[in-house]
Amino acid sequence: MGRILLIIAAVVAALVLLGPLVGFALWLLKWGLVIGVVAAGVMLLTKWAKRT
Repeated sequence: MGRILLIIAAVVAALVLLGPLVGFALWLLKWGLVIGVVAAGVMLLTKWAKRT
């Protein structure tokens, strides 16, 4: 019984620690995508400006 409670406590602790890490990873991914879209837009605008 004690071993089962220890395993359950370890799983709960892992989930509690994993939640903010997953949130931080998704936050980084979101900002990476935003910066990538802005950079691609600037590149397209500069190419278009040079062409005209």
